[in-house]
Amino acid sequence: MATKVRVRFAPSPTGGLHLGGVRTVLFNYLFARHHGGDFVLRIEDTDNTRFVEGAEQYIMETLRWCGMEPDESPAAGGPFAPYRQSERKASYMQYAEQLVAQGHAYYAFDTPEELEEMRNAFKSAENPSPQYDHRLRMKMKNSLSLGEEEVGRLLSEGVPYVVRIKMPEQETIGFTDMIRGEVSFSTSTVDDKVLLKKDGMPTYHLAVVVDDYLMQITHAFRGEEWLPSAPVHLLLWKYLGWSDAMPQWAHLPLILKPDGNGKLSKRDGDRLGFPVFAMNWTDPRSNEFTQGFRERGFLPEAFVNMLAMLGWNDGTGKELFSMTELISAFDMSRVHKGGAKFDFEKAKWFNHEWIKTAPAERLLPDVKDVLKTADISAVDDSYVKQVIDLVKERCTLLPDFAEQAGFFFKAPAAPDMEPVKAKWNLDKTLFFTDLPAVLEALPTWNAIALEAAFKEMAAARAIKVGELQLPFRLMLVGGKFGPAVFDIAALIGKQAVINRIKKGLESLA
Repeated sequence: MATKVRVRFAPSPTGGLHLGGVRTVLFNYLFARHHGGDFVLRIEDTDNTRFVEGAEQYIMETLRWCGMEPDESPAAGGPFAPYRQSERKASYMQYAEQLVAQGHAYYAFDTPEELEEMRNAFKSAENPSPQYDHRLRMKMKNSLSLGEEEVGRLLSEGVPYVVRIKMPEQETIGFTDMIRGEVSFSTSTVDDKVLLKKDGMPTYHLAVVVDDYLMQITHAFRGEEWLPSAPVHLLLWKYLGWSDAMPQWAHLPLILKPDGNGKLSKRDGDRLGFPVFAMNWTDPRSNEFTQGFRERGFLPEAFVNMLAMLGWNDGTGKELFSMTELISAFDMSRVHKGGAKFDFEKAKWFNHEWIKTAPAERLLPDVKDVLKTADISAVDDSYVKQVIDLVKERCTLLPDFAEQAGFFFKAPAAPDMEPVKAKWNLDKTLFFTDLPAVLEALPTWNAIALEAAFKEMAAARAIKVGELQLPFRLMLVGGKFGPAVFDIAALIGKQAVINRIKKGLESLA
């Protein structure tokens, strides 16, 4: 590309980060890295009424967990600082005033009560939701409908006002979307959006254009729900004289409910029992708690891989990608136009595949945290890594390690021998009564030697090995699960095996 790629993720610090938001970050990040460009995090905190304490830190931590650290951000700084819009307040007023001077915007002095009165007074069957637009602006209290002298008086007296864009009538404007191709709009269908609020802070519409220009953003990727705002932004780029510098836009498809019927929401996750936020979030205003993918037991590698496949593929049918592979393969032309249905079972499949192939060293910190939460102490890392390699194929989510591996660290409190009681007999009692002495005498302690001794003893007593392995497993594990029983015995050690056999016999007695 002729100029260096610069992309940005510009969230509002209003709460937890939804799947759709993280996927927007991911596509920005992959595009920037694929082209050797910059990834910028800009905090759009211009709405004080929606600001939530801790949300910015949450966003930063989410990006860190996902492995998508920005090159420029409020924390990292950069050549276009500051990266919080609330700290850039002074820069927006001049552009709003420029638009007013050019006749592309105007001052509006209407009170909230007068706006509500307008919505009620002009409501009709043809216009059920009246808007502040070309049809009604001259009936309202603004610098277009009032005389110059009256406008000057209101301004000099400090009467509160907003600045609104003056949308032209019956113009068709458009742009080329990187995903959707040619997109066009009629300006008559768009109301006169507020650009500058009464407190002097910009709305999203003005701030996003000014900051994208000043920060030299080359590509802007956002959700398709922002498409209706595109006409306002196109006109602002034109009116401010920056059309040649306007970024290329791509409006990403929605992430849909599992049934495909509408946009996935937090309520859907609550209703169907799966997370829709990247990490746990507790709203400090309502104290409402929302579980995240991280705390549910997802690896960040799997979470990112799953998100990438929601609306994109490389055309080969491949599904498992590392971040490095995603960066190499990512191409905006492969992003789908249609929405992508979220499937939690498929999300878990991705996690299972990543756990299966991850080296024990990679899983060690996570598994130790899981064991600690389950009140299982694991002091020897080398032992834990051996356990991980034995059980990881049986784990879909990280908390599964507590159940699948707990017996390697703690003997079953009361082994459930019920499944073998119906076919239990004296020969089996004698086998397991004598087995500890045989194991005690083994010169080599490994799975192969254990299995050979076990089978040799069974053959000598004319008992089928299959009838002995299940009770042996129940004694060691406490249930009908786990890896190969002789691998378990080899790892937990001679004394632990002998103690568990004796406890199992007590349960049978």
